[in-house]
Amino acid sequence: MVNGKRGTVDFTDGQGRHVVLDEITDGNWRAVADVAPADDQRRFVAALGARYLLLSMRGGVWNSLAIRAGDTVVGHVMWAYDEEGGAHWIGGMIVDAAEQGRGVGRAAMRALTVRLAALPACREIRLSYHPDNAPAARLYAELGFAPTGDFEDEEVVASLAA
Repeated sequence: MVNGKRGTVDFTDGQGRHVVLDEITDGNWRAVADVAPADDQRRFVAALGARYLLLSMRGGVWNSLAIRAGDTVVGHVMWAYDEEGGAHWIGGMIVDAAEQGRGVGRAAMRALTVRLAALPACREIRLSYHPDNAPAARLYAELGFAPTGDFEDEEVVASLAA
């Protein structure tokens, strides 16, 4: 929804909390590192947000963001730009197990796709997911991502035109 005061996009979860993507700071990195998915999702994503934070800090490719609902850090997501392929990629999204099923992931994905699409070089947004991860496949399809037919390791690659 568009906030009439400043024309900014306002994303809320199913409980009406504002969902915001924050830069990683000295004040929030520990909360992001402690984010843990539900046990049944650990075969699809890292067991803790800390792994993705380290990839961002040490890999030189990914940019981590905290997912905040209201005043609480509830997740992690990261993005990167692939110069060779010319696409922006979304990766490493985790919503804390206690926050799942509340629309946080949907709101965070909408916020990130809007943020990336606003970048001057953004023409396409891509992500990948394990073919057995039906909730992720459903969410991404509902947000307009379509499988490309490509695979990244064993994961399905999906694309959204920006």
